[in-house]
Parts: sequence; C-alpha cells; structure tokens
Amino acid sequence: MQHRMQEGPLLDARGHLAECGWATSEVRRYDRAAIGASRLRIKEWDYYCILTPDYGIALTVADNGYLGFLGVSWMDLKAGTAVNEAGVIPWPMGRMRLPASADTGDIAQATASVKLAFRHEPGGRRLSVDAPNFRGGSGLKGELWLDQPPMDRMVIATPFPKTPKAFYYNQKINCLPATGAITLGSQTYPFEPEAAFGVLDWGRGVWTYSNTWYWGSASGKAGGRRVGFNIGYGFGDTSAASENMLFVDGVAHKLDQVTFHMPQGAPDSAPWTFTSNDGRFTMTFQPIVNRHHTTDLGVFKTAQDQVFGLFTGEAILDDGSVLRIEALPGFAEEVRNRW
Repeated sequence: MQHRMQEGPLLDARGHLAECGWATSEVRRYDRAAIGASRLRIKEWDYYCILTPDYGIALTVADNGYLGFLGVSWMDLKAGTAVNEAGVIPWPMGRMRLPASADTGDIAQATASVKLAFRHEPGGRRLSVDAPNFRGGSGLKGELWLDQPPMDRMVIATPFPKTPKAFYYNQKINCLPATGAITLGSQTYPFEPEAAFGVLDWGRGVWTYSNTWYWGSASGKAGGRRVGFNIGYGFGDTSAASENMLFVDGVAHKLDQVTFHMPQGAPDSAPWTFTSNDGRFTMTFQPIVNRHHTTDLGVFKTAQDQVFGLFTGEAILDDGSVLRIEALPGFAEEVRNRW
C-alpha cells in the first residue's frame, strides 16, 4: 500500500500523526509545540550532501535533545578517503531553533571547531562552512549555492509500532545543482552545476530508543536528463508508504519496496545490489569509500557506515519507459542507533 497524504497539520491534538503516508511536497505542517513526548526524545536535523564524480562534502546540523551536533565530512572519491570534523552543543533541547519547514527559515550554528550556515534565498539555498581544525589543522571553508527549480521531492510521515507519540517526518530533496568552491588546506575545489548535485535530508521527529535504517541516494545526469533517487527502509512502520522514489527532470516516480543486498564482509569490500518488489528498480553500487563513524557512550551509541560510490543499472518510469543509469555518484548506508 502506498497512501498519498493530504494537506494539514502533521500531529493531532494527542501528539499522534494525523496521517501516515507519502507526498511530493511539504503537505503536512510540523509544529514542535504539538509534540506529546519528552523533549529528550525529539530529533531534528538538516543534512546536505553535495557530490561530484571526484569529490564531495556533507554538512550536518542536528538537535538531538540532549546533544547538538555540527558535522563536516569531505570525501575524495579519487583517492578513496573520507575525513570528518564535528562540534557538539550539550543539551540544546530545542535551543538550536531548527526551522519547522524545509522551505523557510535559516540555520546558523557555531562551535569552537565548526561554523555552519544554511540560508534560503530566492531560487535556492546558500550553504557556508568554516572548520579551521579540519584535517589536523589544514582547515576547510567555503560557500555553495544550491539551485532549486520547481521540483518534486520525497516526503514521508512514518509512525512507530506500539509507540503512538513517536513519529518521523522526513523530506529528501534531490538533484540540487551546486555552484561554488570549497577550500581544503591550500587547494580549492570547484563545484559546477553540470557535474555537482546536492541532496537535502530534512528530518523532524520523536524516535524510539533503538533503531536501524538503510538509506541510499544519488543525483546527477543520465542521458542528458537531471535524475536522482531516494531509497530506504527499516525505520518505523512503513506499511502506509515507503520512501522509495525516482526523480527525472523534477518529476517524481513512486516505487514500492526496495531491498539492499549488502556484501558479506565490510560494507565497502564488494559491490552492493538493489532490487524492488515491483521490478522497477535494479541497481549495482560500486563502493569507493566508507565514511564510518562509531560513538559508544553506554546508553548513547551510534554506528554508521555511509558508503560513497557509483550506481549503475535501470529504473522503469511511470510511463513504462526505461531509464538507464551509468556511474551515478551517490551513497548507501546502514546506521544503527541507541539514543
């Protein structure tokens, strides 16, 4: 079943999801004040990943209740390396004031090691980063403009079984052409809109303590067309809708269930394959670098394997035509959390 949501508030008077399902725009209105659960359980974040065939950057601002997080990651797809830098904000509990919409509201946050700003401007988004301690003091800084023409996006509202006040409201905006430059140490890396594309992962919700999810995303060009996809499962009760969706020239094509077939060894030890139960998505993923991160503080633990690489395969669009994808930059991940 794939239930398409209508417009309205995200939560009802009890703090439960008013409707579960999917959409291609921000049809449901998030209001932090309407949440019925403890502030410690609220998770809010904006995550951007911008990739070229040769390199890419990921930027994160997250308010996870008892811990705020600013993250910067640089992926060199030619060298097969990934470098991370992070700053933490203790006990933010909503003080970071992350916007209630993916379409309005700016973010500007800083710690001693990382300064990030995500700002809306007419026609797109401007991202700026300054991380002076990055890569042992080499420093990373720069600014990227993400153009956002009219386009569909993946929107999903997901409940959690047996925990009615828990929910996940998520938006993925793929295929954002990027312009700008990032300076790492003494070298400057250009981002040009014909080859550099970003994705926004915008999440707001109340989570259960222990969870695991699988997520994959890619954006770029195929056959001269602007294409991308969002795939994933494992997080919450997705019986009303999956998050699987193709994007071609700004138009969404909804998929049913997609399964990740991971290698038996390390996540970057062999190719991954992906299949869908409706036969519309068949893809191979060639790993290049695993951006692995583990934090274990007893009651708080996260283990992340975000593998960057290239997708090749076929997808069938709503009209029955076949979209061929060759070496499309993206990532696939397995994340296990107790928080």
